[in-house]
Amino acid sequence: MHQPAVQPPAPGPHAPGPRPHDPYVRVRGAREHNLRGVDVDVPRDALTVFTGVSGSGKSSLAFGTLYAEAQRRYFESVAPYARRLIHQVGAPKVDSVTGLPPAVSLEQRRSSPGSRSSVGTVTLLSNSLRMLYSRAGTYPPGAERLDSDAFSPNTAAGACPSCQGLGRIHRTTEHLMVPEPGLSIRQGAIAAWPGAWQGKNLRDVLEALGHDVDRPWRELPAKDREWILFTDEQPVVTVHPVRDADRIQRPYQGTYMSARRYVMRTYADSKSATLRARAETFLTDSPCPACAGRRLRPEALAVTFAGYGIADLAAMALTDLDAVLAEAPPSGEAGRVLAEDLRSRIGPVVELGLGYLGLDRTAPTLSAGELQRLRLATQLRSGLFGVVYVLDEPSAGLHPADAEALLGVLDRLKEAGNTVFVVEHHLDVVRHADWVVDVGPLAGEHGGEVLYSGPPAGLAGVARSATARHLFGSDGAGGAAEDGPAPGARPVREATGYVQLVGADRHNLRDVDVRFPLGVFTAVTGVSGSGKSTLVGEVLAREVGERLTEPGFPVRRLVEVDQKPIGRTPRSNLATYTGLFDVVRRLFAATPRARERGWKAGRFSFNVPGGRCETCQGEGFVSVELLFLPSTYAPCPDCGGARYNASTLEVRYAGLDIAEVLALTVESAAGFFAEVPAAARSLRALEEIGLGYLRLGQPATELSGGEAQRIKLATELQRLRRDHTLYVLDEPTTGLHPADVRVLLRQLHGLVDAGHTVVVVEHDMDVVAGADRVVDLGPGGGTAGGRIVAEGTPAEVAASGAGRTAAYLARALAARGGPAARADGRD
Repeated sequence: MHQPAVQPPAPGPHAPGPRPHDPYVRVRGAREHNLRGVDVDVPRDALTVFTGVSGSGKSSLAFGTLYAEAQRRYFESVAPYARRLIHQVGAPKVDSVTGLPPAVSLEQRRSSPGSRSSVGTVTLLSNSLRMLYSRAGTYPPGAERLDSDAFSPNTAAGACPSCQGLGRIHRTTEHLMVPEPGLSIRQGAIAAWPGAWQGKNLRDVLEALGHDVDRPWRELPAKDREWILFTDEQPVVTVHPVRDADRIQRPYQGTYMSARRYVMRTYADSKSATLRARAETFLTDSPCPACAGRRLRPEALAVTFAGYGIADLAAMALTDLDAVLAEAPPSGEAGRVLAEDLRSRIGPVVELGLGYLGLDRTAPTLSAGELQRLRLATQLRSGLFGVVYVLDEPSAGLHPADAEALLGVLDRLKEAGNTVFVVEHHLDVVRHADWVVDVGPLAGEHGGEVLYSGPPAGLAGVARSATARHLFGSDGAGGAAEDGPAPGARPVREATGYVQLVGADRHNLRDVDVRFPLGVFTAVTGVSGSGKSTLVGEVLAREVGERLTEPGFPVRRLVEVDQKPIGRTPRSNLATYTGLFDVVRRLFAATPRARERGWKAGRFSFNVPGGRCETCQGEGFVSVELLFLPSTYAPCPDCGGARYNASTLEVRYAGLDIAEVLALTVESAAGFFAEVPAAARSLRALEEIGLGYLRLGQPATELSGGEAQRIKLATELQRLRRDHTLYVLDEPTTGLHPADVRVLLRQLHGLVDAGHTVVVVEHDMDVVAGADRVVDLGPGGGTAGGRIVAEGTPAEVAASGAGRTAAYLARALAARGGPAARADGRD
């Protein structure tokens, strides 16, 4: 490890704990994921940024080691029974961590909150607003004062009884739930039912209740169809499953749930965005006629404050709500105190660039970055001190103007007496830090080493650090010549045609007219909430998608590459998503031993009976139930984590069994399968986009949003066609180190050079400076946005001085050698 500028004294190898007033958190022998016995000392009461290329191990150190160890110690103090009720992270692989205070984690969670969760509930602002109406609201003559619960759509006391507080009436019909009435129930006539075991269970329960599941749906009596789809009854019956050849299934008590009940419950309560979206396809909805979409009972809606009902204030952008509270006439001491408290809570949210949000904005519609910043704003009001805050890329999704405000928030957390650890790629945040821990030098098995730990300036002397090259390099996009030429160092390309959008009027877009040029690289910019994702991801993508088959339309294919997970369970992985696993399984099935045993490709899947280990069902691990303790997981005692049974592992291809192949990194596998064209093509695309460090069998649940997006792009690149394709990407550089951004941009610009069109929503000004065209939205977010502020080449937008992007773009262009070269299209 490079010696820090101010080397802290090291404790002995078996130090029992921190010295009195030891100002450092000391890690010894960290081996989590790819960390290689890392020793590092990080100062307390300071802002420390953990940097490194994607996959280098920085999150394994910050979250997997430091935060996990803090949580483990906390849970040791909790009563054993209570531990069962709390989600726990596993104990990290580390020899010792000393000097570590309690920790608070603010991660970009990938799980989606429920549809009743909102900006108001996440920030606790809704509680304060309800209290304001309860204590200081203006009530109709003769009305009784209401408790604060009466102003919540999520309580029985407040929710509109017609829509249960959802604001919309959702209905379903037989036609929606049974689109093919010629099928029988066993054949899948009830499309609204869940898949896999749940759907089979409902079918078996129906059969046990005496219903004919093999008769075409349309031939069933009308009263039976009505009951099956719409009943509110939930009868329980003994089910005798049909025995499988290789497994005995015992009778069990099954409960029936109608298709409508299942759809409604899933849509309202499921934490899975995918399941909610699927349920929504079986529903029609309209504003609730009883509450007009305002979600509350009439008596609550009749109470006002400053002339507004609570639903009106909840629908306002937070900046507008703050203005109303500031101008509201005094309504007694309680009203004054509560209004001031609300404003003090709104302030940090607005400061972090989220003033365009309304309290009633549902949480599932927020990005991971927006959710994290809302939680960060809430922490500013918590009054905690002496704790470690561990943040995961808080700058994600932030316009450079908003990123400056973020630095102030991080400083305030530190000044309140806390230690702030930030995993971050944004170079301005790195420069602002008190201390930098740089992990690398590369990703995966080529990373896991602390290259430097010390003040940012000292990183300049670390030759092996990719971060140093970008932090101290002369050009805005990455400094060192070994990274290749800057993506923008090329003439501005000329459009080969246009897609015209006229009168775009969705969400906060205000009758927008815009032309997207074809055959070029276009960046759409603007502050958070300005309407970028709506314009590109919804309006443009929908318009192009509807016109693909139109004769003469210049775009023949539309590819949307988002950051949603490539799978939601550990059974989905890099190899299964890209189709590489199909190739691998066919290779194993073609070996002499497999042919001798009559095994087909299916034998080598860990998702189906046959070749998989049945003890762990192909998971590789088993759940261990402990009395009064939460379930824990351990490697399967039979397969040792290999996921396959012993006989399957006897089959080898080029000396490796199937489990060993899945353990290969993309880089290693590229050499191993060099003579297999179908495999080599996939692996080459993954390597070229910077994912050589990932393992083929790496579960989808372990991948970041940026990694998932690049896997999707690589999957598209390996099947590149000649038809003119429009590639749409939403913030593709989120979660990427500047070195990884360079690799990604090389691929995206390569697509344009091949005759295709790329449109990105982007905040990284280095990426924008290298575009052919810029469309800048704003000037603000929410109701203050939704208009085109400027459009043209990067130099033209920078020179316009309009909006909040121009100045930052001008700075990025200057770092590349000045805007003049870009203005006239010459290099």
